[in-house]
Amino acid sequence: MKKIIILFVFTLLNMTTVLGQRLSPSNLLKSDPRRAYGTDYPYKQTADVKLTAAPKGYQPFYISHYARHGSRYYWSSSLYEELDTLLTVAHDKHLLTPAGEEFCQKFMAAKNELQTGVSELTELGWQQHQGIARTMYNNFPEVFQNGGNVLAISSLVGRCVISMAAFCQELVQCNPKIEIREQSSRFTLDGVVPTDGQNPVKHNYPKDLKPRYEQHRDLFKEKKDIRKQLLNRVFTSTDGLPGKKHHIGSNLIHLYTSLPSINHEGMMGNLLTDQEIADGWESDNLGTYSWVFGPQYQMIPILQDIIKKAAAAIDGSSDRIADLRFGHDTCIGPLTVLMGINGADRDPEDPNEVKNCYQSWETCKASNIQLIFYRSTSAKDDVLVKCLMNGEEATLPVPTTSYPYYRWSDFLQFYNERCAAAAQF
Repeated sequence: MKKIIILFVFTLLNMTTVLGQRLSPSNLLKSDPRRAYGTDYPYKQTADVKLTAAPKGYQPFYISHYARHGSRYYWSSSLYEELDTLLTVAHDKHLLTPAGEEFCQKFMAAKNELQTGVSELTELGWQQHQGIARTMYNNFPEVFQNGGNVLAISSLVGRCVISMAAFCQELVQCNPKIEIREQSSRFTLDGVVPTDGQNPVKHNYPKDLKPRYEQHRDLFKEKKDIRKQLLNRVFTSTDGLPGKKHHIGSNLIHLYTSLPSINHEGMMGNLLTDQEIADGWESDNLGTYSWVFGPQYQMIPILQDIIKKAAAAIDGSSDRIADLRFGHDTCIGPLTVLMGINGADRDPEDPNEVKNCYQSWETCKASNIQLIFYRSTSAKDDVLVKCLMNGEEATLPVPTTSYPYYRWSDFLQFYNERCAAAAQF
């Protein structure tokens, strides 16, 4: 018991040191205000990230991966349809400012493309997954250099299937000896989108969990809402316009943060700035944390799929060198909390602390979790696991004395116990 306590304390100190070395959320926003786009943030390649060398005698041999689809058009046609109606009425009633009129003209010129593209992957989304695949190949050549079998599974949704195709095509271009089976099927939904209504496997895990900060929301001081200023920049008056002011403002913000993903930057001119979005990020981040926190236990089947397939790769009953999964933010966000990646499971009571355990941009377009498995040349040594979140080394709440490496036996015990506890919740 004493040994376990000492190990836990050492792990806690180690994680505290690692987290302390990371840039704070405010500094990360200063370096790139677009991070404030949150789940709309387009993934940026991290090929130049320096990874910690494996312990002596260890080499990577297997990778387990989960990714969100890449950049896409807005997920619902309602955004484009409502803005079309709004701007048409405002134009006809002469309620647009000069800047608003310029925006209206640009939107109308693009609206057929936008409405046709609703929810579909963009060229940037394709490129993101190609880049992630090539970076994975270059970071862990030992896994791929001799070729081998890979299984890739996807949500039934087109943008996920195409993201999978982009990733797998790039891997094979890196090494034609790699054999990849791609599958988008109801048979494999439990390992990628267990909550899909077409999943034949039904679960009854707890859902709609509430993070503790919600009981103390009054401790958080809200920043000035940008929506009123935004409406004043677009319209001379909102009288007679369809929709409530708050909803109109939200639609305009959603369009703005989607523009880099669809190659229409500049459509809204200077009506809104990245810095203004960044100024309101912490409040938005609280809402996103509640959203990803609630269904975390519903992602247990994905974690169990990761464990099951990794165990098979380790014991030799599977010859696969990688298992790839392509799904949605509604899965990878809650999975990040379930696994406690970078402290996302800490569930602070103080709303002002939420930003230090979860940042919404971690669930960006093409966000991805990679678990890299290492085997020693000595058969008696334990298999090690390293976690990458969006290409960077991440902490797990698993005991370790050698971060970023975790013993597979500890990983297995910790997450099996977490899944079992959730089932009894």
